[in-house]
Amino acid sequence: MDSPHGAAVKAEDFGLKGPRGWAFRGIGLDAAPGSLIAVEGPSGTGRTCLLLALTGRMKPTEGHAEIGRHRLPKKMAAVRRIAALGPVPGINDLDQSLTVAEQLREGALLQRHYGAPIRSLLRPRAERRATAAARIEAALDAAGLDLATLPKGERTTVRDLERLEAVRLSVAIALLGSPRLLALDDLDIKLSDTERTEVWALLRSIAARGVTVLAVCSEAPADAVVLRTGPKEDGGAPEAKQPTGAAGTPKITWGTRAKDGAEADRDAEAEADATGHAAVEKDSGERKDAAADAEKPAKADDGNDSNDDSNDDNDDTKGADDALAEAGRA
Repeated sequence: MDSPHGAAVKAEDFGLKGPRGWAFRGIGLDAAPGSLIAVEGPSGTGRTCLLLALTGRMKPTEGHAEIGRHRLPKKMAAVRRIAALGPVPGINDLDQSLTVAEQLREGALLQRHYGAPIRSLLRPRAERRATAAARIEAALDAAGLDLATLPKGERTTVRDLERLEAVRLSVAIALLGSPRLLALDDLDIKLSDTERTEVWALLRSIAARGVTVLAVCSEAPADAVVLRTGPKEDGGAPEAKQPTGAAGTPKITWGTRAKDGAEADRDAEAEADATGHAAVEKDSGERKDAAADAEKPAKADDGNDSNDDSNDDNDDTKGADDALAEAGRA
């Protein structure tokens, strides 16, 4: 897996409104590439909507943001290509019936169909196998997931994973595409204090590799660039606040809301149906189509072409299996 330079994340008066109120509003942010960004606030205060908007999955209503050199809302598709989703409940949940090996193999196949440049398909089969093996091994290493420590190794089913192990698996799958921005939702749900410490250490290590990290949480660490969502007591305009502490501490920005959390979530869902949620559905549909395509044999012009295509897929899958086996023995 490559270690690409992270994407800078900037936003100015960024907001998303549904038919009955604002999901979030007045968001301001200026984070350098490779930053660890925490979206902090109570559940139901528009945190997930903000994460999806900053990753090009929901269309904002006002203001603008820049992810790398791509400006939102005009360049949503370009942002989706460089921003990967880690665990985001309801969007890219792991398949509980699959084994860890199958889930990783599916992620690798999807990346091959939609993430790899066309010229990579022209490389020799041995080179493609080696590249796939190295990518899986590097992603597992970056996510801190050792298959040998799982109850049944790579054959452990996803439903049998602990919460922290499932987070690591989701992160590994997201890193297969070498994203410049990695986004995670509800990071600290169902985690003990010790596990939260481990997760934040993991995200710091990923940011140190050059990938910008955006994580939704209920309590942000002190060293993160913090965005706080939720209503302000005075209901006034957005206000930038500098926390007390050492010089150079990242700026904390508040976003205002006009409605309570439950109503805003309903508003955001309604708005997504009319605008940006189509992007999420498109991503989901593309993943399903790719998985289906990967299972179907290619239609060939003649018998030789058909055999070649089948051999290519078998070789790539074998490369992924070899990588998983090596990781399990490590």
